[in-house]
Amino acid sequence: MRNGAFVNDGCSSSTSINSQHDVEDDQMIAVVLSEEYAKLDGAVGRRLSSLAPVAHIPRINLHFPSSSDSNLDYQRLFQRLNVYRLYEVRVAGDGNCQFRALSDQIYRSPEYHKHVRKEVAKQLKDNHALYEGYVPMKFKHYYKKMAKWGLLLGEWGDHVTLQAAADKFAAKICLLTSFRDTCFIEIVPQHQVPVRELWLSFWSEVHYNSLYELRDAPVQNKPRKKHWLLF
Repeated sequence: MRNGAFVNDGCSSSTSINSQHDVEDDQMIAVVLSEEYAKLDGAVGRRLSSLAPVAHIPRINLHFPSSSDSNLDYQRLFQRLNVYRLYEVRVAGDGNCQFRALSDQIYRSPEYHKHVRKEVAKQLKDNHALYEGYVPMKFKHYYKKMAKWGLLLGEWGDHVTLQAAADKFAAKICLLTSFRDTCFIEIVPQHQVPVRELWLSFWSEVHYNSLYELRDAPVQNKPRKKHWLLF
């Protein structure tokens, strides 16, 4: 639609059908992978059992560290990863990193980040009363922003989207952070018992990666091809 008028560009119908097939196929694959990997062994949790988690307060990103502070923060995070013998699956820093890291934990591939983002945005939209008190802007504008993804254009996830992800996927999300005074943050579902644990490293306000015990570090596989590309 341009200036209130619908425009037929001659290919929109076929594009729409193909896009719908893409979404449906991605969702089908994501459901299968989710069922395969839903039960985690909790190895990372056992290794960090001596840490006392900090209570999580959902908030949006308002402050980002300087480059020098970021470097110091990453050195701190790197040291913690070594101390606890943990391995990061590094995901692209393209504005979608939180959703890529969550995708890797849920589906063992960061490539389903669009599906994860879509589900989180829907959780925000459908349950706005749970989250709007943490967002100092018009909430409709906020959840629409969070639905946006793209190469270097994806809206950065924040602590509100982490809470929404915990609620949507019935997951306890555990962050090993680079913060000086906060090593370990735990986000739990608000109204249900978690059925899985998702472990992320959090380079303070800069980047998320997926986290595993060193001996359980996964082999990085290419995402599965869509069924019509198998020939």
